[in-house]
Amino acid sequence: TLILGSFQWFETFSTDSLGGTSNMGTRRPSKNVPPDGLPTYRLLTGPDDAAFCRRVSEALALGYKLYGSPTATFNGKEVIVAQAIIWPSIEDAVAKSRT
Repeated sequence: TLILGSFQWFETFSTDSLGGTSNMGTRRPSKNVPPDGLPTYRLLTGPDDAAFCRRVSEALALGYKLYGSPTATFNGKEVIVAQAIIWPSIEDAVAKSRT
């Protein structure tokens, strides 16, 4: 375990079938599924502020794509926004379902 500031990085090693070791702690995003068990479709919602914009930007950096236009509503106190995002592996299936 490495401790860097307030973050911990855990590395696990296993023996492969040929007797070598492989680092199972390094996660590379699959092209078919989002990392960390996230769903392939997400609807991000929240107040129209910098934190919401960061959440959308972080999702895009992970590999999600914007799906449709953003929406906005007013709840009597503040503007609430929403943005749908999809993982690229379901893009074709979503396009086919729209036809």
